[in-house]
Amino acid sequence: MSRKSNRTDHYFTERPRSKAHFGLIRTHLRGKPFDFMTASGVFSKDRIDLGTRLLIESMVLPEKGCILDIGCGYGAVGTAAAVLNPNLHVAMVDINIRAVRLARQNAELNHAWNVDIRHGRLYEPVRDTIFDCVLSNPPVSAGMKTVEAIITEAPAHLSGGATLQMVVKSKIGGKRLQSIFREAFDNVEVLDRESGYRVLISRKH
Repeated sequence: MSRKSNRTDHYFTERPRSKAHFGLIRTHLRGKPFDFMTASGVFSKDRIDLGTRLLIESMVLPEKGCILDIGCGYGAVGTAAAVLNPNLHVAMVDINIRAVRLARQNAELNHAWNVDIRHGRLYEPVRDTIFDCVLSNPPVSAGMKTVEAIITEAPAHLSGGATLQMVVKSKIGGKRLQSIFREAFDNVEVLDRESGYRVLISRKH
């Protein structure tokens, strides 16, 4: 089995095979304290990874409405958004059942009550909802087709004027994904960049 496949099985899978070893991350995001329960079998269990942190620090949230954290993992992005703006309704989705359970615990741990966390693949669990913003640190280990699907399927789930904001590694498909953003939305900007990551943003006209 290839190294890539091992990474894919590790967290982009419905039921991780590894025994759950739990941990706790204590950190500050946008000046606010957060605690996150983590476990083996989910992405970046030991710390808030650089891409997730950059997305949280730079994301542009609407004043009200519904937003989606797609591929939420243990819920850092969605929980931060819910805490930063209690007027938002925040949906979080992940295919990994262990991650979904952790995300629910972390929303409660951080007193984020304006959340709805669902299990499933990509947009399927929220197929009937239209969002004002979609946020994603995508599961690159699942393959670029999965990442591209998050982008190309986003417009069908966004209201007019809504945004898709995604953090990507500049050296791993950064330019290619930027082109896919432009094809899907006719516009794309780099919202922020740091340490080999960039946050892309497109707005639905």
